[in-house]
Amino acid sequence: MIPIADPDIGDDEIEAVRDVMESGQLADGPAVREFEEAFAEFCDTEHAVATTNGTTALHAVFEALGVGDGDAVITTPFSFVASANAIRLAGGEPVFADVDPETLTIDPAAVASVLAERDDVVAVLPVHLYGFPAEMDRLRALTDAHDVALVEDAAQAHGARYKGEPVGSLGDAACFSFYPTKNATSAEGGMVTTDDADLADRIRRYIDHGRTSGYDHATVGHNFRMTSVCAAIGREQLRRLPFFNLARRGNAAYLTDRLADSAVETPPERPGVDASYHQYTVRTDEREALMAHLEDHGVGSKVYYPTPIHEQPAYDDVEADLPVAERAADRVLSLPVHPGLSVEDLRTVARAVETFEPSTTPVPKPGVTDS
Repeated sequence: MIPIADPDIGDDEIEAVRDVMESGQLADGPAVREFEEAFAEFCDTEHAVATTNGTTALHAVFEALGVGDGDAVITTPFSFVASANAIRLAGGEPVFADVDPETLTIDPAAVASVLAERDDVVAVLPVHLYGFPAEMDRLRALTDAHDVALVEDAAQAHGARYKGEPVGSLGDAACFSFYPTKNATSAEGGMVTTDDADLADRIRRYIDHGRTSGYDHATVGHNFRMTSVCAAIGREQLRRLPFFNLARRGNAAYLTDRLADSAVETPPERPGVDASYHQYTVRTDEREALMAHLEDHGVGSKVYYPTPIHEQPAYDDVEADLPVAERAADRVLSLPVHPGLSVEDLRTVARAVETFEPSTTPVPKPGVTDS
């Protein structure tokens, strides 16, 4: 079976971990500082703060921004649930705006509507879904006009660029994940990037129990510190990330070309957007049948995400009409695109999709019923 993901841990990562283990500085040591500095340079930002994972990176940012009771944060319903959970964990209220039907990232027009209706919004959290940057120019114009923070959920977008600028440098802060299936991993970990020195300091304090120095704790905080072991892996992965992303883009280009006349809709390329292709996600009205067909041909696939956040049981108190996100959740399917694919793997994936024969029964469009 060709897997949907295949983390690539090599000799350099193993050697880096061995060096840390032999140093005895296993927790928050020099390896973490080195990783932070390298990642800030990679994202062209002044500061980077390493955390235990992508969720704690988001949580720490919202705590540092002062999000709390009575504060609303606009975000997308079509993401991993962590995007909304972090807002609630900080004491805020996630408010969902629908996604654009082409990009599947948060729709700036929908964000504008929420901002016009509510006066309690303190931040907007777009998600660079599947490694495709959201429409950051339009979102920045909105957040500037309403004097609210713009935070990037870049958990899936390491190395992506928007109009020539790296993801991670486009908002007031950005949050990354280094989960094993991401474009670069640290086994587990997260990172916040920002140009705001005061915000970076508040984040550093929050992830270290509010510590200012020694055993002086100016504020209440948490223990969200990255370990040196994870940082050592992450630093070596960062060196290789440009090559990983180049392979992903090449694999995606091959699939898009091969599947142009197939029964699926391929991911749309947008001018000025260099996606990192964390996922290669097609759309089809016969997803379950296609998944079964792919499995029969030895090709792994996965749905990201089958249930929009506002329809999750944890958010059953949320009332929202978000038809584009709901439609997308019924149609998306991710195919293997990772750097570990061989030429023959790519051919197998493409052939499997090309040979899929959809049903001749028409699928009703949303809001359309048989008369």
